[in-house]
Amino acid sequence: MDGNHTAVTEFILLGLTDDPALRVILFTTILCIYLVTMSGNLSTIILIGLSSQLHHPMYLFLSHLAFADIGYSSSVTPNMLVNFLVEINSISYLGCAIQFCSVVFFGSTECLLLAAMAYDRFAAICSPLLYSIKMSTQVCVQLFLVAYIAAFLNTCSCTLCFYSLLFCGPNAVNHFFCDFAPLVELSCSDVSIPAVVPSFSAGSIIVVTVFVIAVSYIYILITILKMRSTEGRHKAFSTCTSHLTAVTLFYGTTTFIYVMPKSSYSTDQNKVVSVFYMVVIPMLNPFIYSLRNKEITEALKSLVRKYFLSDICYFVGLDIVIISHI
Repeated sequence: MDGNHTAVTEFILLGLTDDPALRVILFTTILCIYLVTMSGNLSTIILIGLSSQLHHPMYLFLSHLAFADIGYSSSVTPNMLVNFLVEINSISYLGCAIQFCSVVFFGSTECLLLAAMAYDRFAAICSPLLYSIKMSTQVCVQLFLVAYIAAFLNTCSCTLCFYSLLFCGPNAVNHFFCDFAPLVELSCSDVSIPAVVPSFSAGSIIVVTVFVIAVSYIYILITILKMRSTEGRHKAFSTCTSHLTAVTLFYGTTTFIYVMPKSSYSTDQNKVVSVFYMVVIPMLNPFIYSLRNKEITEALKSLVRKYFLSDICYFVGLDIVIISHI
């Protein structure tokens, strides 16, 4: 390090706005969204774990997607909420690295899980008789391992690039979390390689997952069009609508941030879109997959009858017995 430079030990996150009134509104809104995100995704994980009728590949993937959503949102939302309450929101160098790596890991995991879910729908619709073989327990475990290992490797490459950056001057990050692009702008070292590697590794994951999703749905569409029954077509397509909605929302916003040229949008637009795909989408996913899903609705009713109504009946019966003895 040059003796004329002082190493940066913390960063200042500028956040979304400086307007006090707007900060209060955003704090209340995002806090509510975060609480709904946590309760919705935790409920999804618990429901799938307790309901034996939901122990199918599609719902196992959904429970892992809910876990990824919790991690993804929790990587940035708590710190963002603190930013609304304090005048200057500082984050340590290590804290910034942890936040950045968490975002990369859970974001990569979500991409890969969405691709695995597309393959699951392909196997269910295009090869229903071979579904139990194509989506056996062993295959599901392998898909989970691929998703988490690939996300881990992507995180490792991004972590190495983060630690290769030297910061010796300004430390104000023009974002509400430690995103890599604004950090590169603050670096006083050569960023030619560190700036390219994360883009290449993240881009590779996006390209591969989009390819898997696109090919899966091309085959699904061909299979549906070959069906003679209108009811069969509707039933087959309805099993894909939730996943298609989630894919469109997630990849639509990430494409805006990471694929479109930087000159085509402002930093403020970048922040707004980032809030949508990192805060809002994790809240929407449980509703997207639960609404109009008869299996989840029936499983929820079954659990309510099993764990709540049975307890109510027990206490009512106990009261009757006590009263009769009196």
